[in-house]
Amino acid sequence: DYKLNLITWSATNQGEIRKILSDELHLSKREISRLKFDGKIMVGGRQVHVNDHMKVGETMTLVFSEDPKQVTKSLSVVPDILYEDDDVIVVNKPVGMVVHPAAGNESGTLVNALMFHCKDSLSGINGKLRPGIVHRIDKDTSGLLIIAKNDRAHLYLSEQLKDHTLARTYEAVVIGGLKEDKGTVNAPIGRSPKDRKKMAIVPDGRRAVTHYEVVEPLGRYTYLKLN
Repeated sequence: DYKLNLITWSATNQGEIRKILSDELHLSKREISRLKFDGKIMVGGRQVHVNDHMKVGETMTLVFSEDPKQVTKSLSVVPDILYEDDDVIVVNKPVGMVVHPAAGNESGTLVNALMFHCKDSLSGINGKLRPGIVHRIDKDTSGLLIIAKNDRAHLYLSEQLKDHTLARTYEAVVIGGLKEDKGTVNAPIGRSPKDRKKMAIVPDGRRAVTHYEVVEPLGRYTYLKLN
């Protein structure tokens, strides 16, 4: 059997599995029938039927009885597209999706989905593994990403990120309360000397300035808006 681990579905992609296979994964009726009778559809580690439904946050695995490359050329799913023109595409990346392929995450990434959706219309500045990617957010962070569809747009966006004329606003829930309703955190960030997998405030880190505003206190937590 051949297993294809697909992305974790966001809220807008929940629904009947048959409809998802058809509308989102672009499988034909023949391919869905072949998968139904000769393969397996797994959701949350259990086998399901095409008439079953997926819930938010669940992951679907398709098990084909033949090489899936012969069944369909791509099983990548583009998340919410909020805007698209000839130069850029703005997508809402869901929690659980990796932005671009890397060791251990060769498929099911945002780049896989974008290559399926945009075909050859992505900038090539960052090479074959990261076409169109101007900036990234972590796997477990949801949010908007601006993707460049040509090199000219990529250069303009990179310059705006560099000189901070492109503003980014985040929402977050943090542990604890804050003394002030508004404030600024201005401290250099780099690799933590205690844990190389984490970032921390370090003397020789890169300049990082974050302006915060309390939206709502939530008991032991605080809901913030960050720029």
